[in-house]
Amino acid sequence: MRASEITDPRWLRRQIDAAGRFYRLARRPALGVLWWYSASSVLLGPPVEALAGGGPAVDPGLESIILLVHPDGRILDARSDSAPRGEFGPRLAAALSAGIEAVAGVSGAPPRALWAIATDSLANRVLWAGGSPALAERIAAAVGPALPVPRYVEAGGRLVVRRASCCLVYEAPGQGKCASCPRQTPKERLRRLCDGG
Repeated sequence: MRASEITDPRWLRRQIDAAGRFYRLARRPALGVLWWYSASSVLLGPPVEALAGGGPAVDPGLESIILLVHPDGRILDARSDSAPRGEFGPRLAAALSAGIEAVAGVSGAPPRALWAIATDSLANRVLWAGGSPALAERIAAAVGPALPVPRYVEAGGRLVVRRASCCLVYEAPGQGKCASCPRQTPKERLRRLCDGG
């Protein structure tokens, strides 16, 4: 399905409801953040991988991204079926803005938290694609000031994202905080990252 469906409140409400059943979590703002944490990472995959891999650029617009959605509401993968249809930065900014506005409207999640989630998704996707922190910074600058600058730190001899956001998964029954969660002391976060989780 086209990623532009994210802007359809009825479709998005069903996806967030499905995430609530999956995580056994009822608090809507937390569900919005958690759903966007996954969705933004998948949405950023095709354009970031194209840039980091040195291949032909792809269009980051929501109407150009095709999503693979699991019946339980999780977005599993994405691809872009279009060459760029304009300047990359403004196109990506429009896609992220539309997604964040829709998620905030349906769930009540704070837009600033959703932008922070998006920058962490960008930072991770760049690393996974073999790109550099400089690439992540260039992409964020092209999007504009709403997207915080991606941050990195070395842990255990490897580069990891220094998160600006919390996905709130720990609010779900039986879930703990991620190793990189910013809602723990820096010392504990570094220890967990060095230990691999």
